Amino acid sequence: MENLRQSVTKMKRLHQLKLSFGKGSSRGQDETERKIKREDDGDERGRAGLVCFPVHRFFEGPRMDNLTFRHSILQVEGLNVTPQSTYPVFILLLLVYVFIMVSNTALIILISTEKNLHHPMHFLFCNLPLNDILGTTVILPRILQDIFRETSERYITYVDCVVQAYFVHIFIAACHYVLIIMAFDRYVAICNPLRYTAIMTNKMVIKLSAFAWGLSVLMVTVLLGLTIRLSHCRYKIENPFCDNASLFKLSCEESVVINNVYGIIYTVVLFSFSIVSVFITYVKIATVCITSKNKALNSKAIKTCSTHIAVYLIMLVSGSTFIFLHRFPLYSESRKLASIMFHIVPPGLNPLVYGLQTKEIRQKLIKLWCRKKGNS
Repeated sequence: MENLRQSVTKMKRLHQLKLSFGKGSSRGQDETERKIKREDDGDERGRAGLVCFPVHRFFEGPRMDNLTFRHSILQVEGLNVTPQSTYPVFILLLLVYVFIMVSNTALIILISTEKNLHHPMHFLFCNLPLNDILGTTVILPRILQDIFRETSERYITYVDCVVQAYFVHIFIAACHYVLIIMAFDRYVAICNPLRYTAIMTNKMVIKLSAFAWGLSVLMVTVLLGLTIRLSHCRYKIENPFCDNASLFKLSCEESVVINNVYGIIYTVVLFSFSIVSVFITYVKIATVCITSKNKALNSKAIKTCSTHIAVYLIMLVSGSTFIFLHRFPLYSESRKLASIMFHIVPPGLNPLVYGLQTKEIRQKLIKLWCRKKGNS
C-alpha cells in the first residue's frame, strides 16, 4: 500500500510538472520525463519496488499516453455509503458474511460426515453451498475492506481485478449449471424411480459435477480472455467490484465485434439452457404427478421440487436484475446494489430454503441440536 501511495504521488508530480511546461507541448513532456528520471536515478532499488501506474489518468485529451502500462492500478468505485451509515453497513455485511460462511460450511460438513445423507441428491447439493462460499468470498471481504476508505483511495491491480472478475463469473455460471444437474436428479428420482440407483451412481454424480464446473470454467475463460486482450485507456471500475462488463468498459478500442457477439451468445446460451432445461424437467415431473395416483410420490415430489424451484427463482431473479440494468445507465446505482445482492441473497437463503426444507437434513439438525442441549 505504501508503494501504491508513492506511485500516486509520483504521477501527480509528473502531471504538475507537465502543466508547468505547457499543455500539449512535446518539449515540455520530454523535459518532464527527464526530470522525473533524474530524481529517481538516485533510488533505483526503491523505484523497482513501485507498481506501474496508469499515467494517462492525469492527462487531458482522448489519446492514450506512451507511458500507459498494461498492468496498471485501477480505481474501484466500491460501495457508496454516507459517513453516518458506514459502521452500520459494515456490521450488517460482516454478520451476513459470517452467516453465509458458517451455514454453507456446516451443510457441507454435515453431508460429508453423516452416512445417512450420503445420497446422490445430497452430494449434488454440496456443489451449491461450495459455489455460494466462492461467490460471497470473492467480493464481500474486499468491499468490507474498502468501506472505510475514501473512493479515491480504493485501488486494485489490473491482475487482481481480472482474477476477481473471473471468479465472479464462475459463480454466476455455476449457479445455473449446478441447479440444472440437481433438476436432472429430481427428474430421474420421480419419473424413473425404479432405475434411480442404477442411473445416479457415484460415477454419474462425479460426471454431473464435473460437467457443471467444467462448462462454467470453459465459457468464462473464453469470455474473460476476449476482454483482457484489449488494451485499456481508462482506469476507473464503475462498479462495487470487478466483472467482465466493467473491464470491457476500460477499453477504447473499436474492433470489439467479437466481444459483443460472444457476450450475447454467452448470456443467451447460459440463460436459455438453464431456463429451458429446468422448465422441461419440471413439466415432465408435473405430468408424472398428475397422471400418477400415488399420493406418497406426489407429496415427495412437491416438497423436493418446490424447494428446488424456490432456490432457482431466487437465483434467476437476482441475477437477471443486475444483468439487464447494465443496459440502462440511468439506473446505475440500482444496478450496483443489485449486483451485490446477487452475491448475498441466494447464498444466504439457499441454506435456509434447501437445507431446512430437506427432511433428512432438517431431522439431522434437530437431532444434533437436541443432543447439544441435553449435554448442556
